[in-house]
Amino acid sequence: MPDPEVQPGAEPFSAAGRPAGEGTGVLLVHGFTGSPFSMRPWGEHLAAEGFAVRAPLLPGHGTRWQDCNLTTEEDWVRAVSAALDELAAECDRVVVAGLSMGGTLALRLAQLRPDEVEGLVLVNPSLLTERLDAKLLPLLARVTPSWRAIADDIKKPGVTERAYGRLPTRAVLGLRRLWTATRAGLGSVTAPLLVFRSVTDHVVEPASVRVLLAEVGSTDVTEVLLEDSYHVATLDNDAPRIFAGSVEWIRARTPAREAGA
Repeated sequence: MPDPEVQPGAEPFSAAGRPAGEGTGVLLVHGFTGSPFSMRPWGEHLAAEGFAVRAPLLPGHGTRWQDCNLTTEEDWVRAVSAALDELAAECDRVVVAGLSMGGTLALRLAQLRPDEVEGLVLVNPSLLTERLDAKLLPLLARVTPSWRAIADDIKKPGVTERAYGRLPTRAVLGLRRLWTATRAGLGSVTAPLLVFRSVTDHVVEPASVRVLLAEVGSTDVTEVLLEDSYHVATLDNDAPRIFAGSVEWIRARTPAREAGA
């Protein structure tokens, strides 16, 4: 059976670093039902600043929502781990950045491979939900393969993230298992942490970041509030602030090393 066709704009992308990047790579991880399309402007900005960049397409994403139901959280972790391998092979150090579930996967990588993750930059990371209807999800996954979509929570007019138009319910069960495993290991995460959180977010509740900040083992932690963006902040009004702020933060924590070091 041929591989599913990837939607235009959803393709993975990469950029080789320039000397100005000082040997630092940034792994960008998109969110649930989304694709690297939501990360591309950020990745292009990082590449222009000299960083090596990888933005993989997670299994089951960027094609049809039905494909997502055929994948699990283990598939997504393997995909980002493989991308980390690629960057680590060409860079002295790697920072992992993620949006929403991409932030969850970034934290999971920091738990599984702590010596290889130099820092974490998270935008509206998800770790749980307090919605009452979420309790019905196991039943919904048995009776229907999809539910209403959660895409395009963007304040900026006329902008779309090109995510799936339906929510794949069976894949959401995998997301919940990922949340559980990641929350359980937050204390083992010690990498420097920068969190951008939208004050108004219709997808991820503030409780996710509250739990993260209360339980993470990192001692270098910075939270930045975004006043003019919704959930997909990497494509929203505050995107330039995220881009510039992440470059400044990464450079401050990955200083240039002496030649030949």
